[in-house]
Amino acid sequence: MISELQFFMRKLHRVTGPVLYWNLLGMICISLMEGIGIYMLVPMLSLIGVFEMGSTGLHLPWLSEILNHFPENGRLLLVLLTFVLIVSGQAWLQRLQTIRNTRIQQQFVRTLRMETYRAIIMAQWSFFLQKRKSDFNHILTTELARVSQGTNIMLQMAASLIFTGIQIGLAFWLSAKLTTLVLVCGLVLFIVLRKFVKRAKQIGDQTSEYSQSYYNGITEHFNGIKDIKSNMLEKSHISWFERMCGRIEQNVIQFSQLNSGTQLIHRVSAAVIIAAFIYLSLHVLAVPPASLLLIILIFSRLWPRFTSIQSNLEYMSSMLPAFRIVRELQTETEKSREISEKAVHAGEPYDQELMFPGPRSVRTKAQVKPNEHVDGDVRRIEPLVLKESIECQQVNYRYEGSDTYSLFEAYASVPAKGMTAIVGKSGAGKSTMIDLIMGLIRPESGQILVDGVPLTENRLLAWRSSIGYVSQDPFLFHTSIRENLRLVDPNASEEQMWHALQFSSSAGFVRKLPQGLDTIIGDRGIRLSGGERQRLVLARAMLRNPSVLVLDEATSALDSENEQHIHEALERLKGHVTVIVIAHRLSTIRTADRVIVLDEGRVIQQGGYQQLSTDPVGTFSKLLNMQAGVVGQSVSH
Repeated sequence: MISELQFFMRKLHRVTGPVLYWNLLGMICISLMEGIGIYMLVPMLSLIGVFEMGSTGLHLPWLSEILNHFPENGRLLLVLLTFVLIVSGQAWLQRLQTIRNTRIQQQFVRTLRMETYRAIIMAQWSFFLQKRKSDFNHILTTELARVSQGTNIMLQMAASLIFTGIQIGLAFWLSAKLTTLVLVCGLVLFIVLRKFVKRAKQIGDQTSEYSQSYYNGITEHFNGIKDIKSNMLEKSHISWFERMCGRIEQNVIQFSQLNSGTQLIHRVSAAVIIAAFIYLSLHVLAVPPASLLLIILIFSRLWPRFTSIQSNLEYMSSMLPAFRIVRELQTETEKSREISEKAVHAGEPYDQELMFPGPRSVRTKAQVKPNEHVDGDVRRIEPLVLKESIECQQVNYRYEGSDTYSLFEAYASVPAKGMTAIVGKSGAGKSTMIDLIMGLIRPESGQILVDGVPLTENRLLAWRSSIGYVSQDPFLFHTSIRENLRLVDPNASEEQMWHALQFSSSAGFVRKLPQGLDTIIGDRGIRLSGGERQRLVLARAMLRNPSVLVLDEATSALDSENEQHIHEALERLKGHVTVIVIAHRLSTIRTADRVIVLDEGRVIQQGGYQQLSTDPVGTFSKLLNMQAGVVGQSVSH
């Protein structure tokens, strides 16, 4: 608990800087003014003769001399006016303090959001293979919201502690014995209620667990809503949702019971203690009424602060799991960072800021790094242009936790400005090879060469920015076609967009849509057919004007006519763009210049399509014959 608080308090100090000290000073001023306004009212009324304080009261001769300079009938008005001014000034400062606290909290949480999101985005691809996407969504929304609440509570508790400390000092000034008695009672009660703070942390752990399960569940349910509807699985999912909601409800009620229970104990104990004070003061100690009023005043000001601190401790304990989860994710992502700090500090031609282009001060040409282009005050990586070939040299790769090599002693060559197909059975290692070529993962041994130069960290982003990738599962946003295309080039003209759409055989169906380029296509493009989605993603990839185009089964959902259009377009790219195709349907790669055949992680054949297809004992010709046989059976049926 302490270590988490210390970590985030240091981070809060680093983010806010001097503002935090000004905030602390403001808390002290507000606490002093509030304390003076309340505690000085009784002595000032005593000085003007409203009642006698007795021998135990606070005597202020200097204040008495000031009041003597005013007419007797105006002293009461002066005392009350002074009280109103002090309290009004304190209220005005309190408003400024509240606004400043909000700014500090929001600045801190915004920084945490950016740090966490940046750390996730910059992690290696292998890191994402081990995690659920919904876990990231949950942390960036629910857990960071709880961190925000926890930060607000920390600031409130700091204000309470400062206020309580100043109030205690003023109370000691008025009556050391009575204040000591109140503090002893408060300390005893705090020790008794320590177990409530521990219980609050346990409830906080349950809150994070239930929240994560809830978020993961509903994300998976809506991702698979078509299967749920098609297979009539609504009832089982509703039952799960009902159970989950019940657990969350019970969790919130438990914390409410805990927190309200401690407040009840504080209030009942306050009533018992103050009743005992009054009884002892009147019947045992014979305390004057004015001093009794002072006792009640001291107690009424200090005791609610003890209650507030106890309540804040419970809330903070329940929020600590969120702080821990966010910190653990940042630590994990830092260990899995794609671009190491060492490389950044060594002066490589990029840094983590380049992954998130934003406003930059204009720099001179001497300040521009290699491979970096400055466009106004926004800088971006200059893409590499493949001129000769991509080579895998004796590459070995195993996914974390696996004893089996996904690629073993793999050697393959992809010539520039031609079409290369990677084929093989499911699990042969095709996607692994593509991920290695794109730099998403790194070989366990061996190396990837781009134009004869190893693909290392200093070239990784420049290389990645030269690749256009089209996956088997098209990725589109719930927005217009225009905005989806502009993801890769915000400044793309309408003419460029239509050219890309024409290339991917998408222009025809886009023109028929109600709003054309401005048509909203739904979540992940659900309002379009599978083939239309893939063609849009292909158009987006081409709008980037890549040096290397990677198609991961990108034509699998197209009909024969549109598939032919795509292949004609790919043919036109020969001599200009390097095309790499992962294919299960071997008929789609008949125009490939080179074919790489994988089997159980090994490269067993590579060469031209015609050469491999005419080899009667080769694996590629067997795959062709097998698929031809399946197609023949389908046609006959």
